[in-house]
Amino acid sequence: MYYTYRTHIRPHALIKLLTISIFALLTITTATLCYGQTNLEEIITASHRSEAHIARNQYRHPLETLRFFQVEENMTVVEIWPGAKGWYTEILAPYLKDEGKLYAAHFSADSKVKYFTNSLAAFKNKLTNNPDIYSKVLITTLNAPTEIDIAPKNSADRVLTFRNVHNWLKQEGNGIHVFKAMYDTLKPGGILGVVEHRAAEGTTLEQMQKSGYVSESYTIALAKKAGFELLEKSEINANPKDNKDHPKGVWTLPPSLRLGKENKDHYLSIGESDRMTLKFIKPANN
Repeated sequence: MYYTYRTHIRPHALIKLLTISIFALLTITTATLCYGQTNLEEIITASHRSEAHIARNQYRHPLETLRFFQVEENMTVVEIWPGAKGWYTEILAPYLKDEGKLYAAHFSADSKVKYFTNSLAAFKNKLTNNPDIYSKVLITTLNAPTEIDIAPKNSADRVLTFRNVHNWLKQEGNGIHVFKAMYDTLKPGGILGVVEHRAAEGTTLEQMQKSGYVSESYTIALAKKAGFELLEKSEINANPKDNKDHPKGVWTLPPSLRLGKENKDHYLSIGESDRMTLKFIKPANN
Protein backbone atom coordinates (compact mmCIF):
# COMPACT_ATOMS: atom_id res chain seq x y z
CA MET A 1 0.00 0.00 0.00
CA TYR A 2 1.34 3.45 -0.91
CA TYR A 3 0.77 6.56 1.14
CA THR A 4 0.94 10.09 -0.20
CA TYR A 5 2.04 12.80 2.16
CA ARG A 6 1.11 16.37 1.44
CA THR A 7 2.70 19.30 3.12
CA HIS A 8 0.49 22.32 3.44
CA ILE A 9 2.41 25.59 3.58
CA ARG A 10 0.41 28.70 4.17
CA PRO A 11 1.05 31.55 1.71
CA HIS A 12 2.61 33.89 4.30
CA ALA A 13 4.94 31.10 5.44
CA LEU A 14 5.95 30.40 1.86
CA ILE A 15 6.76 34.08 1.31
CA LYS A 16 8.86 34.11 4.48
CA LEU A 17 10.74 31.01 3.35
CA LEU A 18 11.44 32.51 -0.06
CA THR A 19 12.63 35.76 1.52
CA ILE A 20 15.08 33.92 3.75
CA SER A 21 16.38 31.91 0.80
CA ILE A 22 16.88 35.00 -1.34
CA PHE A 23 18.66 36.80 1.50
CA ALA A 24 20.98 33.82 2.00
CA LEU A 25 21.74 33.72 -1.72
CA LEU A 26 22.52 37.43 -1.77
CA THR A 27 24.81 37.07 1.23
CA ILE A 28 26.76 34.26 -0.42
CA THR A 29 26.94 36.21 -3.67
CA THR A 30 28.23 39.33 -1.93
CA ALA A 31 30.93 37.34 -0.15
CA THR A 32 31.91 35.78 -3.45
CA LEU A 33 32.16 39.15 -5.15
CA CYS A 34 34.47 40.45 -2.45
CA TYR A 35 36.66 37.49 -1.70
CA GLY A 36 36.46 34.83 -4.38
CA GLN A 37 35.39 36.75 -7.42
CA THR A 38 36.66 35.84 -10.85
CA ASN A 39 34.54 38.39 -12.73
CA LEU A 40 36.85 41.26 -13.52
CA GLU A 41 34.04 43.71 -14.17
CA GLU A 42 32.68 43.21 -10.67
CA ILE A 43 36.08 43.19 -8.94
CA ILE A 44 36.98 46.54 -10.47
CA THR A 45 34.08 48.26 -8.70
CA ALA A 46 33.84 45.96 -5.64
CA SER A 47 33.48 47.26 -2.08
CA HIS A 48 37.08 46.52 -1.02
CA ARG A 49 38.23 49.29 -3.37
CA SER A 50 38.00 52.92 -2.26
CA GLU A 51 35.95 55.48 -4.18
CA ALA A 52 39.17 57.31 -5.03
CA HIS A 53 40.70 54.18 -6.57
CA ILE A 54 37.53 53.32 -8.48
CA ALA A 55 37.43 56.89 -9.82
CA ARG A 56 40.78 56.28 -11.52
CA ASN A 57 39.35 53.42 -13.60
CA GLN A 58 38.45 56.03 -16.25
CA TYR A 59 42.15 56.75 -16.79
CA ARG A 60 43.71 53.36 -16.14
CA HIS A 61 41.13 51.18 -17.93
CA PRO A 62 41.93 48.05 -15.90
CA LEU A 63 39.32 45.82 -17.53
CA GLU A 64 40.44 46.57 -21.07
CA THR A 65 44.12 46.53 -20.11
CA LEU A 66 44.08 43.14 -18.39
CA ARG A 67 42.04 41.67 -21.23
CA PHE A 68 44.55 43.04 -23.73
CA PHE A 69 47.33 41.34 -21.75
CA GLN A 70 45.19 38.16 -21.79
CA VAL A 71 45.32 37.64 -18.02
CA GLU A 72 43.24 34.64 -16.88
CA GLU A 73 42.23 33.68 -13.33
CA ASN A 74 44.25 30.43 -13.33
CA MET A 75 47.57 32.03 -14.25
CA THR A 76 50.73 32.81 -12.32
CA VAL A 77 51.19 36.57 -12.52
CA VAL A 78 54.00 38.84 -11.33
CA GLU A 79 53.11 42.48 -10.65
CA ILE A 80 56.17 44.74 -10.68
CA TRP A 81 56.48 47.47 -8.06
CA PRO A 82 52.82 47.73 -6.97
CA GLY A 83 53.57 50.81 -4.84
CA ALA A 84 52.22 51.68 -1.43
CA LYS A 85 48.56 51.49 -2.38
CA GLY A 86 48.57 48.43 -4.61
CA TRP A 87 46.05 49.87 -7.05
CA TYR A 88 46.30 46.93 -9.46
CA THR A 89 46.88 44.44 -6.64
CA GLU A 90 43.33 45.20 -5.50
CA ILE A 91 42.13 43.76 -8.80
CA LEU A 92 44.64 41.00 -9.42
CA ALA A 93 44.59 39.47 -5.91
CA PRO A 94 40.90 38.51 -5.80
CA TYR A 95 40.93 37.58 -9.48
CA LEU A 96 43.78 35.08 -9.03
CA LYS A 97 43.04 34.04 -5.45
CA ASP A 98 41.24 30.74 -6.08
CA GLU A 99 42.91 29.29 -9.16
CA GLY A 100 46.03 31.34 -9.85
CA LYS A 101 49.01 32.87 -8.08
CA LEU A 102 50.12 36.48 -7.64
CA TYR A 103 53.66 37.63 -6.89
CA ALA A 104 54.13 41.28 -5.91
CA ALA A 105 57.73 42.24 -6.70
CA HIS A 106 58.21 45.20 -4.38
CA PHE A 107 60.99 47.44 -3.08
CA SER A 108 63.73 46.12 -0.85
CA ALA A 109 63.20 46.23 2.90
CA ASP A 110 66.94 46.97 3.18
CA SER A 111 66.82 50.01 0.90
CA LYS A 112 68.42 53.21 2.14
CA VAL A 113 65.73 55.19 0.29
CA LYS A 114 63.03 56.09 2.80
CA TYR A 115 60.37 56.34 0.10
CA PHE A 116 60.97 52.69 -0.85
CA THR A 117 60.83 51.30 2.69
CA ASN A 118 57.76 53.39 3.57
CA SER A 119 56.01 52.22 0.42
CA LEU A 120 56.77 48.56 1.15
CA ALA A 121 55.56 48.92 4.76
CA ALA A 122 52.30 50.53 3.64
CA PHE A 123 51.74 47.81 1.06
CA LYS A 124 52.35 45.04 3.59
CA ASN A 125 49.98 46.74 6.02
CA LYS A 126 47.30 46.88 3.34
CA LEU A 127 47.62 43.15 2.72
CA THR A 128 47.67 42.26 6.42
CA ASN A 129 44.54 44.29 7.14
CA ASN A 130 42.45 42.44 4.56
CA PRO A 131 43.51 38.77 4.61
CA ASP A 132 40.28 37.59 2.97
CA ILE A 133 41.50 39.19 -0.25
CA TYR A 134 45.29 39.38 0.04
CA SER A 135 46.40 36.39 2.14
CA LYS A 136 47.75 34.51 -0.89
CA VAL A 137 49.78 37.36 -2.36
CA LEU A 138 53.49 36.47 -2.37
CA ILE A 139 55.82 39.44 -1.84
CA THR A 140 59.24 39.30 -3.48
CA THR A 141 61.95 41.91 -4.04
CA LEU A 142 63.04 43.82 -7.12
CA ASN A 143 66.10 45.96 -6.50
CA ALA A 144 68.22 45.92 -9.62
CA PRO A 145 70.87 44.92 -10.26
CA THR A 146 71.44 42.87 -7.09
CA GLU A 147 67.98 41.62 -6.06
CA ILE A 148 66.13 40.41 -9.14
CA ASP A 149 64.63 37.05 -8.14
CA ILE A 150 61.05 38.30 -8.53
CA ALA A 151 59.64 34.75 -8.91
CA PRO A 152 61.01 31.32 -9.82
CA LYS A 153 62.55 31.23 -13.28
CA ASN A 154 60.27 30.10 -16.12
CA SER A 155 57.27 30.05 -13.75
CA ALA A 156 55.08 33.02 -14.69
CA ASP A 157 52.42 33.21 -17.37
CA ARG A 158 52.31 36.99 -17.17
CA VAL A 159 54.53 39.77 -15.86
CA LEU A 160 52.85 43.17 -15.61
CA THR A 161 54.39 46.58 -14.99
CA PHE A 162 52.37 49.77 -14.74
CA ARG A 163 54.13 53.16 -15.09
CA ASN A 164 57.51 51.98 -13.81
CA VAL A 165 59.90 52.06 -16.77
CA HIS A 166 60.88 55.71 -16.17
CA ASN A 167 62.09 54.75 -12.68
CA TRP A 168 64.61 52.33 -14.16
CA LEU A 169 66.23 54.99 -16.33
CA LYS A 170 67.60 56.98 -13.41
CA GLN A 171 70.53 54.64 -12.89
CA GLU A 172 72.42 53.51 -15.96
CA GLY A 173 71.89 49.86 -16.79
CA ASN A 174 68.97 49.25 -14.43
CA GLY A 175 66.46 49.11 -17.26
CA ILE A 176 68.06 46.13 -18.95
CA HIS A 177 68.55 44.34 -15.62
CA VAL A 178 64.85 44.63 -14.85
CA PHE A 179 63.69 43.58 -18.30
CA LYS A 180 66.05 40.60 -18.15
CA ALA A 181 64.63 39.64 -14.74
CA MET A 182 61.10 39.80 -16.15
CA TYR A 183 62.18 37.74 -19.15
CA ASP A 184 63.81 35.04 -17.01
CA THR A 185 60.72 34.78 -14.78
CA LEU A 186 58.32 34.15 -17.65
CA LYS A 187 57.62 30.73 -19.10
CA PRO A 188 58.49 30.36 -22.78
CA GLY A 189 55.45 31.80 -24.54
CA GLY A 190 54.64 33.99 -21.53
CA ILE A 191 53.59 37.60 -21.95
CA LEU A 192 54.99 40.83 -20.56
CA GLY A 193 52.50 43.70 -20.30
CA VAL A 194 53.87 47.23 -20.09
CA VAL A 195 51.96 50.45 -19.45
CA GLU A 196 54.10 53.60 -19.33
CA HIS A 197 53.87 57.38 -19.64
CA ARG A 198 54.55 58.03 -23.32
CA ALA A 199 57.10 60.59 -24.50
CA ALA A 200 57.22 61.97 -28.01
CA GLU A 201 59.65 60.18 -30.29
CA GLY A 202 62.98 61.96 -30.32
CA THR A 203 62.89 62.75 -26.60
CA THR A 204 66.40 62.43 -25.16
CA LEU A 205 67.27 60.09 -22.31
CA GLU A 206 67.96 63.08 -20.08
CA GLN A 207 64.53 64.51 -20.84
CA MET A 208 62.91 61.15 -20.13
CA GLN A 209 64.69 60.86 -16.81
CA LYS A 210 63.53 64.34 -15.82
CA SER A 211 59.95 64.27 -17.12
CA GLY A 212 58.85 60.70 -16.32
CA TYR A 213 57.75 60.19 -19.94
CA VAL A 214 59.49 57.45 -21.96
CA SER A 215 59.32 56.96 -25.71
CA GLU A 216 57.83 53.81 -27.18
CA SER A 217 60.93 53.14 -29.25
CA TYR A 218 63.18 53.31 -26.18
CA THR A 219 60.91 50.93 -24.23
CA ILE A 220 60.66 48.49 -27.10
CA ALA A 221 64.43 48.54 -27.58
CA LEU A 222 64.97 47.69 -23.89
CA ALA A 223 62.55 44.78 -24.11
CA LYS A 224 64.08 43.44 -27.30
CA LYS A 225 67.57 43.69 -25.84
CA ALA A 226 66.38 41.39 -23.02
CA GLY A 227 65.06 38.87 -25.57
CA PHE A 228 61.39 39.85 -25.91
CA GLU A 229 59.45 40.15 -29.14
CA LEU A 230 56.78 42.83 -29.53
CA LEU A 231 53.37 41.27 -30.12
CA GLU A 232 51.01 44.21 -30.20
CA LYS A 233 50.38 47.84 -29.21
CA SER A 234 47.15 49.30 -27.91
CA GLU A 235 45.78 52.82 -27.46
CA ILE A 236 43.63 51.77 -24.48
CA ASN A 237 45.46 54.17 -22.16
CA ALA A 238 46.10 56.98 -24.63
CA ASN A 239 45.21 60.57 -23.70
CA PRO A 240 45.39 63.00 -26.64
CA LYS A 241 44.80 65.94 -24.25
CA ASP A 242 48.26 65.42 -22.75
CA ASN A 243 50.90 67.41 -24.66
CA LYS A 244 53.62 66.15 -22.25
CA ASP A 245 55.02 69.64 -21.74
CA HIS A 246 54.52 70.39 -18.05
CA PRO A 247 56.63 72.23 -15.44
CA LYS A 248 56.95 69.18 -13.18
CA GLY A 249 56.84 66.54 -15.89
CA VAL A 250 54.23 63.83 -15.64
CA TRP A 251 53.82 64.59 -11.94
CA THR A 252 52.20 67.91 -12.84
CA LEU A 253 49.09 65.98 -13.84
CA PRO A 254 46.73 64.09 -11.54
CA PRO A 255 46.97 62.22 -9.32
CA SER A 256 50.23 63.88 -8.19
CA LEU A 257 49.40 67.52 -9.03
CA ARG A 258 52.86 68.67 -7.93
CA LEU A 259 52.00 72.33 -8.50
CA GLY A 260 49.27 72.20 -5.88
CA LYS A 261 46.54 74.75 -6.56
CA GLU A 262 48.44 76.42 -9.41
CA ASN A 263 46.44 75.81 -12.61
CA LYS A 264 44.86 72.83 -10.87
CA ASP A 265 41.62 72.97 -12.83
CA HIS A 266 43.57 73.01 -16.08
CA TYR A 267 45.55 69.90 -15.19
CA LEU A 268 42.46 68.14 -13.89
CA SER A 269 40.77 68.85 -17.24
CA ILE A 270 43.66 67.08 -19.00
CA GLY A 271 43.42 64.06 -16.73
CA GLU A 272 46.14 61.47 -16.23
CA SER A 273 49.05 61.07 -18.62
CA ASP A 274 49.09 59.76 -22.16
CA ARG A 275 50.29 56.16 -21.93
CA MET A 276 51.60 53.45 -24.19
CA THR A 277 50.30 49.91 -23.71
CA LEU A 278 52.65 47.28 -25.09
CA LYS A 279 52.42 43.48 -25.16
CA PHE A 280 55.61 41.43 -25.51
CA ILE A 281 56.20 37.68 -25.65
CA LYS A 282 59.06 35.49 -24.50
CA PRO A 283 59.63 33.28 -27.55
CA ALA A 284 58.40 29.71 -27.05
CA ASN A 285 61.74 28.22 -28.10
CA ASN A 286 63.62 29.95 -25.25
